[in-house]
Amino acid sequence: MSFSDDEALDFKSAGPSKLESYLFSCELSSKVPSYSFHGDEEEDLEHFLELRTVCLGEGAKEESNVVEVTAMNHQGKNISVPIVSLHLKCLPMMSLGEFELKAPVTIRLKAGSGPVVVSGLHLIASQEEDSDMSEEEETEEEDEEEEEEEEMPAIKPAKKKQ
Repeated sequence: MSFSDDEALDFKSAGPSKLESYLFSCELSSKVPSYSFHGDEEEDLEHFLELRTVCLGEGAKEESNVVEVTAMNHQGKNISVPIVSLHLKCLPMMSLGEFELKAPVTIRLKAGSGPVVVSGLHLIASQEEDSDMSEEEETEEEDEEEEEEEEMPAIKPAKKKQ
C-alpha cells in the first residue's frame, strides 16, 4: 500500500491526513547487524517505513547476505520475514518497489557480513487541522449536495427512428 500527498488517509477513523516523507537509509554489517525504526511517540502521528532498495555496500565479500524485517502483522503480533538475499556476483542490489511497514520495524542482517545498505522513505501521517468549517457546517454542505443530486431528472434513452 502506498500513499500520495493528494490522497486522504483513513487515519484513526478521523478526517483526511497530511503525509510528509523523508529520506531513510541504514547500513547493516557484522559490526552493526540490526537497525530499529521507531516513530515519535506523539499521539496524532503515525510513522511508516517504505523500503525501496537494498544493495551491497563497498567492500562486500562474495557471500550471501540475507536481510530480514520484523514488524507487526494484522493481528498485532511481531513477525520476521526475509526480504532479500544478495550476492556480489549475481544480485548486488534489489528494488523492493514501495514495501511499506508501520512502525516499529527492525531490519536485521540475518546472514553474511555486509555491508548492506537499506534505503527508502520515512512517512509521517498526521491528522490535518480542521478548516474554518465546523462538523455541523460540513454535514449541512453534504446534505445540500445530496439534495442537488436527487433533484436532477433521470436521463431517458433516445427513441429509435423507424
